[in-house]
Amino acid sequence: MRDSCSIYKPTFRFRPRSSIDALLTVFLSIGPTLALAQQPAAPPVEVTVVTATPQATPASYEFTGKTESSRAVEIRARVEGYLDKIAYTEGDFVRSGQLLFRLDPQPFQAALDNAKGDLARAEAQLANARATLARVKPLAKENAVSQKDLDDSVAAERSAQAQVQSAKAQMRTAELNLGYTTIKSPLNGLAGKSEFREGSLVTPGASSLLTTVVQLDPIWVSFGAGENDVLKFRQQKASGQLKGSAANVEIELVLADGSVHPNKGRIDYVAPTIDQKTGTLAMRAEIPNPNRALSPGQFVRVRIQGIERSNVLIVPQRAVMQGPQGKFVYVVGADDKAEVKPIQVGDFYGDQWIATSGLSGGEQVIVDGAIKVRPGAPVKIAAPATSSKSAGQ
Repeated sequence: MRDSCSIYKPTFRFRPRSSIDALLTVFLSIGPTLALAQQPAAPPVEVTVVTATPQATPASYEFTGKTESSRAVEIRARVEGYLDKIAYTEGDFVRSGQLLFRLDPQPFQAALDNAKGDLARAEAQLANARATLARVKPLAKENAVSQKDLDDSVAAERSAQAQVQSAKAQMRTAELNLGYTTIKSPLNGLAGKSEFREGSLVTPGASSLLTTVVQLDPIWVSFGAGENDVLKFRQQKASGQLKGSAANVEIELVLADGSVHPNKGRIDYVAPTIDQKTGTLAMRAEIPNPNRALSPGQFVRVRIQGIERSNVLIVPQRAVMQGPQGKFVYVVGADDKAEVKPIQVGDFYGDQWIATSGLSGGEQVIVDGAIKVRPGAPVKIAAPATSSKSAGQ
């Protein structure tokens, strides 16, 4: 007897393996093509450019310098005496002719009075000698006196004249010594502290320094240019790359806080040789300082202005990239595609580089959008090409 419960047995139909492989092959060959066909082409990168155009640009050189007084005078005693008065405020500004110190004048006044008395006595003796000679001369002509008497009278008159000259010199010396008891400032400037106190005995010589007065207007700035900078400057000057005369060169000072001194000066000294110890060429500039804003001993940055570079190419700093082989820029080449231009740069001019090689002029250098650009990628110029000079302004 057959079992009434029948068991369902599913039936599977298998395709031949060759048919499955054929379908996979067709799918794999068509799939990438369809994906590429569906992906749109990348749009051109929008960029701004500047046209590298040869032009003249100012050349600025900067060095570290130190201010110093253009005239520092040591105030010393010229006669011995007791310091009677300190007539100025230590560390304050003093004027030319202003009283600084006074020594006790009484001994010197007494010496002057004595010298005047000696002069009066010598003048009286001269008058008497002249009167005697006047009487003797006519008598000598008549042989009423001897020749010896005449000679003695002449000698006495000449001796009296010499005594008068000596007495005048001593009186003049006494007057000078009395004048030296009042010590005045020889210039406008800052006076230092007094090395003596009132009542101290001051003597001439090495220990006679009373104070020092330093002139502030004008003020000097000493600085040095390295040997390499000097050689480079001379070569560029000789080749015509740099133009400018000494009359047009100005000196600008940048102070420690970054502010610029309002008055510009001139170079008034250049050393004839390079210092072998420091390897620098010493220079000095004279700067007007009417408001006494600068003091001796300040460190400043010295900028030399008034020299011009001729026919140089400049590119904005943000357009210059750094690669494994050095610096480069992107330029818009044929078919509006980006091209790589390796360049070498020199000094800064504002926020731009001076390109010393790699550009010949006329290239459209990519500035904004250069980070997104790749070699050979299409680009779209967003603004009309301008010169690099106007772009940097």
